Amino acid sequence: MNAVAHPDARTDFHRPGVGAVLVSTWRVGTPERQRAAVEAIRTTWESREWPDLGLLSYSVYVGTDGDTLLHYSQWTTEQAYEDFVRSYRGDRNAEIDAAVPGIERVVLHRYAPPYRSRALDEPDARTLPGTLVVVEIDFEGPDEGRQKAWVDAVFTALDGEAERRPARGGLGAHFHLSTDGTRVLNTAEWESEQAHVEWLADASLDEAWSRVHRYPGLAGGQVRRYTPALSLSAGV
Repeated sequence: MNAVAHPDARTDFHRPGVGAVLVSTWRVGTPERQRAAVEAIRTTWESREWPDLGLLSYSVYVGTDGDTLLHYSQWTTEQAYEDFVRSYRGDRNAEIDAAVPGIERVVLHRYAPPYRSRALDEPDARTLPGTLVVVEIDFEGPDEGRQKAWVDAVFTALDGEAERRPARGGLGAHFHLSTDGTRVLNTAEWESEQAHVEWLADASLDEAWSRVHRYPGLAGGQVRRYTPALSLSAGV
C-alpha cells in the first residue's frame, strides 16, 4: 500500500488504535521553503510503500511564522516508531533534503494519545479547521499527576467562562501528556487564526485562569499557530 494524502489535511486526534504520538519541529527559513518542503514530503511519501509497522497517520502543518513545520504522527506503539527510524526514515529524509537543502530538525517529543479533549464552541460538523493552535507547557521535572492536574485546571477555567467568553470559531482542543512526565501539548483546532486572536483579546485573568498560569512547578510555555498542509495514511 502506498501513502495517500487526504484532501482536507485534517488529523483525527482520536483515531482508534493509537498508542503513541510523535511531534517534531523543522525550521526551513522562508514561506517559499515551507511550501517546497511540504511538496517534497508529499512526493517522497507517495512514491513509496506505506511502512506497515504501526504507523497510522502522518500530518504536516505550516507555521504562520513563515519558518517552521510541525509534524504530528500517530503510532500503535513507541517501538513502532523506533522500527521506522531504523528501517525507513533515512532514505525519506535524504530525498526531502535533496529537494530542500538546509532543513534544521529542531526537536522531537513523545506523547500519549490525548488525555482529555473538548469542543470549544458548537461548530457545524462539516467545518474544517483553518488553524491549529499549538500550546506547549513545560514543568520542573517529571510528574504525571501534575500533568493531569494542570489539564484539569484548564478545563475548570474553560467551563467557568463558557457563557461569558464563548470560543467562537473554536472547533476542539486535545491535551496530550508527554511520556517523560515533563510536558503538556494542546493541539487546538480553530476555524481561522483571526478567531483565535479575537478569543485571546477578550481574555481576563480570573481566579481559575490565575491558578492555571501560576500552577506549582510550571516552568514555562509557548503558543504557536499553524495551517494544516498535509495528512497521510495508508491507502486501501
